[in-house]
Amino acid sequence: MPRFAGPLLAIYTRLGWTPNHVSALGFGIALAASFAVAMGHEWVALTLWWVSRAADGTDGVFARATGQESDFGAYLDIVLDMAAYGAMVLGFAVAWPALHLEWMLMLFLYILCIASALALGMQEAKRALPARDDRGLRLGAGLAEGGETGIAYSIFLVFPAQLALTTPLWVAILAITIVARSILAYRWLGAPESLAEAPSERESSPRPASESPPRILPDE
Repeated sequence: MPRFAGPLLAIYTRLGWTPNHVSALGFGIALAASFAVAMGHEWVALTLWWVSRAADGTDGVFARATGQESDFGAYLDIVLDMAAYGAMVLGFAVAWPALHLEWMLMLFLYILCIASALALGMQEAKRALPARDDRGLRLGAGLAEGGETGIAYSIFLVFPAQLALTTPLWVAILAITIVARSILAYRWLGAPESLAEAPSERESSPRPASESPPRILPDE
C-alpha cells in the first residue's frame, strides 16, 4: 500500500464513499486539469493532474481494504483512466494547436495501447499465467503505462517550450509499447502454424486404430 494511502482511505471511509466514488472523483479532477491546460494554467493543471492520480491510485486499494471489490469497479477504473488520459490530450491540443498531428497520434495510439493490453491480459488469464499486479482487469505489461503517462504529461507542462521534441518522443514510446507487446503476444501465445487443427480437418483425418469406436456386441 502506498504511504499516502492510509490517510486518504480514512477520509474516504469517514465520508461514506465507495471505491467507485473515488474513481469518479479522480476523473472529475482530471477533467479540471484538462480545462486548466486549455486555459494556459500549466502549474494548476500539473497539480490537479497529480491529485487526480492520487485518487486513481487509491480506489483499488480502498476496495481491497474494505472488501468492496467488484467487477464493475474494475471496469469503471480502466474506462475512467483512459478517459482522463484522453481528456488531457484534448486540453493540450487546445493549448498548443500547432502540434495537432502529435496530439491526434497520441489518441490513436492510446486506443491501440489499451486494446493490446486488454487482449494480451485476457489471453494470459486464459492460460492461467501468473498475474503481475492486483488489478481487477488483467492488462498486458508495456513500456508506456499509467505512471509513465503521468511523467510525460508533467514534462509537457513543466517544459512547454520543448513540446516539439517531447511529444514525438512520447508518440514513439507509445508505438514501441504496442510493437513490443505484440511481439510478446506472438511469442507467448504461439505462431499461427502452431495452432490446433480446425475441427473440419480433424474430422476428415483418418482415426488412429487406438481411437476406433468401441464395438457394440449383440445381446446374448
